[in-house]
Amino acid sequence: MRQGFYGEEAQRIQRGRDEVKVMVRYPSTERRSLGDLENARIRTPGGGEVPFGQVAAASHGRGYDAIRRTNRHRAVNVTADVDLSRGNANEIVADLAANVLPQLLANYPGVQYSFEGEQQQQRETMSGLGRGFVFALLAIYALLAIPLRSYVQPILIMLAIPFGLVGSIGGHVLLGMDLTMLSMFGIVAMAGVVVNSSLVLVDFANRRRDEEASVYDAIVDAGVLRFRPILLTSLTTFAGLTPLMLERSLQAQFLIPMAVSLAFGVIFSTVVTLVLVPAGYVALADAREWTVRLFRREGDATVHVVQRAAAAQSQPTRRAAR
Repeated sequence: MRQGFYGEEAQRIQRGRDEVKVMVRYPSTERRSLGDLENARIRTPGGGEVPFGQVAAASHGRGYDAIRRTNRHRAVNVTADVDLSRGNANEIVADLAANVLPQLLANYPGVQYSFEGEQQQQRETMSGLGRGFVFALLAIYALLAIPLRSYVQPILIMLAIPFGLVGSIGGHVLLGMDLTMLSMFGIVAMAGVVVNSSLVLVDFANRRRDEEASVYDAIVDAGVLRFRPILLTSLTTFAGLTPLMLERSLQAQFLIPMAVSLAFGVIFSTVVTLVLVPAGYVALADAREWTVRLFRREGDATVHVVQRAAAAQSQPTRRAAR
């Protein structure tokens, strides 16, 4: 019946740049109304014809304009556009997954669901961004460890990155903005910028140590002499990103979250760096000195025990000689 009313493709003919489908079906005068369906004749296996009503029952209902399948299963796509001024897509999806979809699965056990479209792209982007961020951290550590000739000082310098992350999130909260994918891009970029202030302090302190200065004097001189360059660098970075953060044009809206992450992350990490890095530098020097003293005491005790053992072994020999 579907072939008779809708048609069955018999062949395709190429006419210039167009492709013409040849469909075989009832004439248009015999498929205009429901009466044509009721009067249709069905051919039986024996070769005879019977009325449609004797072999089938027709009823009115709602049908699908198209049937879509995914992995050989019938699928229905539910899409929606979110008004960003009134809602957040991630919050809506989380609410659906927590409250609506479990009840749907309980009522219809054979139903399955998955988040596709932008949600799938977001998952793939976040996965790739996470791997790239880890690689970037390893690269930053290697680039710091080689010139500093230390395995611990690069970690001290990179302590500014978590505080920069706090500053980026705080900037979004302060401006009433949601974290987006471009916010994540800005955080990754911020990780490579906030280490500059810590690197300047540690490098200057190491140079003062090479000049036979004490640990305390070296880090104090570094804080005093490098305070102005560090502060000016951070303020100029923030000032350069301010016009973009204040822009209200539609073209700049998708770049504003990245600028917020970078600007507030640099400012907050700089303030923390000026306090945390000097304290960490002194604590690291104290820990290193304490470790050297500990191993030195253990070494002295080992030598003393060895000397007493050697003296004890030599006493019977001396008695025998006597």
